[in-house]
Amino acid sequence: MVVHKSASRGFDIIGDIHGCANTLARLLDQMGYRKVNGIYQHPRRQAVFIGDIIDRGPRIREALHMVRDMVDHGFAQIVMGNHEYNALGYCTRARPGSGRKWLREHNARHDRLIKETLDQFEHYPHEWNEFLEWFYTIPLFLEEEDFRAVHACWDRNLIEKFKQIQGGNCINEDFLHASSAIESFAGQVMDNLLRGTDLRLPEGLSITGSDGYTREFFRTRFWADDPQTYADVVFQPDPLPPEIAQRPLSKAEKKQLLSYPESEPPVFVGHYWMEGEPAPLKSNVACIDFSAVKYGKLVAYRMDGEKVLSKDKFVSVDVERPEQAGTFQSEDSVAR
Repeated sequence: MVVHKSASRGFDIIGDIHGCANTLARLLDQMGYRKVNGIYQHPRRQAVFIGDIIDRGPRIREALHMVRDMVDHGFAQIVMGNHEYNALGYCTRARPGSGRKWLREHNARHDRLIKETLDQFEHYPHEWNEFLEWFYTIPLFLEEEDFRAVHACWDRNLIEKFKQIQGGNCINEDFLHASSAIESFAGQVMDNLLRGTDLRLPEGLSITGSDGYTREFFRTRFWADDPQTYADVVFQPDPLPPEIAQRPLSKAEKKQLLSYPESEPPVFVGHYWMEGEPAPLKSNVACIDFSAVKYGKLVAYRMDGEKVLSKDKFVSVDVERPEQAGTFQSEDSVAR
């Protein structure tokens, strides 16, 4: 008898870690993973990391080693987060004639976002270079028999075209360089899949988020069913002002929106800084990023082949303040 992989092995999809390595260890312990020869593993299950292992948190180096060891030995899978992608761009020199020095500009905001990562690898430059090379091996998306995983948005058209062009689900250095032009196909793939879809705010309006960054766009749901107003599609930590939220969507705006029918396999995303008690966003859509590095929760969903996602399948651990002392580094700096 042939036993399908999804029937014989469960999956634990784990949200954005952002350097909270000790909290990750506690979550794995809670789910029955044990360290064998220094690597976390489970006899019947496989972890799936939703990306954003790096930046912001106090134990980024340790988290990367934990995750890469699990992936390299077959005890986990991973999809790329926008922070891994950003790191590749930040650390890759632009090609001559491009008019820039780095693929991702070294400005104050970008410097701040990657600061903790570079600081924690300051005395381990060879390790950091090895991790940058490893980032190229991280898929943009996963398609298992019973579920899908992507960091921010399942855009089926972009994904199908990407598979045809790239022959798989990973980028290479040429694709990275091409993606620095946001209007290009490569730029749209990386922006939509790793950061999500958006709509422009009306009449030249802008909003300043809790991170202090002023935006003229707001992030949107890629799974909304028959939305009529901005409130029906907005999906970000900072709410829209009420007068904007109730604004009707135009026909042109509706055409820009994606959909994710309930007939599609369950899909898991991270990225969006959720709060409160974990629960599905839709019968076949779940976000598992619950703001761990902001002292929220590190969350996982225990997937066992079900077609309808259940609130009961989420597990989580609260992130302690500060995160407990680590193995690779013992400093008690708190995440920002």
